[in-house]
Amino acid sequence: MRFVYPQGKRKALTFSYDDGQSFDKKLVEVFNRYGIKGTFHLNSGNLGRRRKGDDYVAAQEVAALYQGHEVACHGVEHRSLPTLTSQQAAMEIGADRKALEELTGCLVQGLSYAFGNYSQEVKRIARSLGIRYCRTTKATGNFFPPADFLEWHPTCHHSDGLAERGTAFLDVPAYYELPLMYVWGHSYEFGRAGDFSTIEAFAEKMAHQENIWYASNLQICRYIQAVRSQEFSADGTRMYNPTAVRVWVLAGERLLEAAPGEIVALRE
Repeated sequence: MRFVYPQGKRKALTFSYDDGQSFDKKLVEVFNRYGIKGTFHLNSGNLGRRRKGDDYVAAQEVAALYQGHEVACHGVEHRSLPTLTSQQAAMEIGADRKALEELTGCLVQGLSYAFGNYSQEVKRIARSLGIRYCRTTKATGNFFPPADFLEWHPTCHHSDGLAERGTAFLDVPAYYELPLMYVWGHSYEFGRAGDFSTIEAFAEKMAHQENIWYASNLQICRYIQAVRSQEFSADGTRMYNPTAVRVWVLAGERLLEAAPGEIVALRE
């Protein structure tokens, strides 16, 4: 028996882009064109600002622009959290979450660490504020889900052999459990050069694959955490789903779906 992604899909692909600069508009258009979902980590204190050549998305644009994608925290002012006091760090995260929830009408439960900087104390603070996952900038180069979602290392930055890594992901070995490719970056890295061809080519290559689940960071976090919460009978023949998330398993040739609160028989 193996867990699989929703509807029996074997792999998951997700993207994470920071800062909320106006170049996100083009990136969202690319993602929408190819049916791909992204997570956009915003600094609510920078929304609508123009400074040193940087142009940020306006607060009133957030809900419509990122519709169908995920909006998540990046800190109100993009400050390095480990250098702050615990109270300052809590305000940097908590105020950002509150502002973004007011703009989107959604629960904002994700965070990417500004500058990739974090500590065990910062993780504790984030958890206490209702944050379910935090992304770092430490690339793993592999396709394994994170052991700790508050220390979620991505597969790669989009400048790090993206096409080659995409090919490897499409051919990921069978021994991978719930293989996941996680790409991160900043839209200004394309926009300032006026060249989105790298991400457009990658999106076109990866789009419309029957065995890939295109999901936001939070969707993947929720699903894998639900998977890790499943309970089994002593002989391993029955599984109980104690969560509010539907979970899918492949038992031999049978694709089984466990609804919330349901027990499923893993053997016929």
